[in-house]
Amino acid sequence: MQQVKFKTKGVFLDLDGTIIDSTAAYLEAAKIAFKAVNKPIPIDEVMLDLPKRLELSRPIEHITHGTTDEFLPVYLDAYHSISEREAKLLPNVESTLACLSGKFKLGLFTMRHMPSEMLHKELDAHGIAKYFTHIVTGLDTDKPKPSPEGLLLCIDALDLDICDCIMAGDSVNDLRAGKAAGVRTIGFLSGLYTRQELEMEQPDLVLPGLGALPEYLE
Repeated sequence: MQQVKFKTKGVFLDLDGTIIDSTAAYLEAAKIAFKAVNKPIPIDEVMLDLPKRLELSRPIEHITHGTTDEFLPVYLDAYHSISEREAKLLPNVESTLACLSGKFKLGLFTMRHMPSEMLHKELDAHGIAKYFTHIVTGLDTDKPKPSPEGLLLCIDALDLDICDCIMAGDSVNDLRAGKAAGVRTIGFLSGLYTRQELEMEQPDLVLPGLGALPEYLE
């Protein structure tokens, strides 16, 4: 059976869970925040449910034991600090980005709340900033994912037609933002979401991770 290939000119990628392995940062940030509010540290499974719930605007009061107002600022500050300091690339990311950037325009669409210039420095430290033509962060748009606003800004900056673009990421909101923008969507299993959770959003494709992407594009 012939493998499906998507014709594209622009590929837009999420950051955490797609390019950067964020699991350790999520766990460490949660531990710091629970200690700060003097609450017991739960098991890893519960702590890794926190970022998913926050992304999907679901309640976390039962996890923070009613301390969400105090917990959340500490958690978010710790996460961003740890991510910038100790972030590691997921397997095969650099070689895959090199391959993709030789054929397509690459954009980065992340909801990290930091200036794009600062994020560019972080990516440059990993040797991958050079592969991206444009970066959109949470500071560049008033509406976070799943709103398509940031993605549309990125598409416009690269002077591409929506029909020629793909949004690829590890989360439900990556797929929702892509669908809302009218582009093809590809989910990755390299983050916190299961195949079942991603497939419920009806993406065009679900792959193990970024490294598998090039063979499905043309």
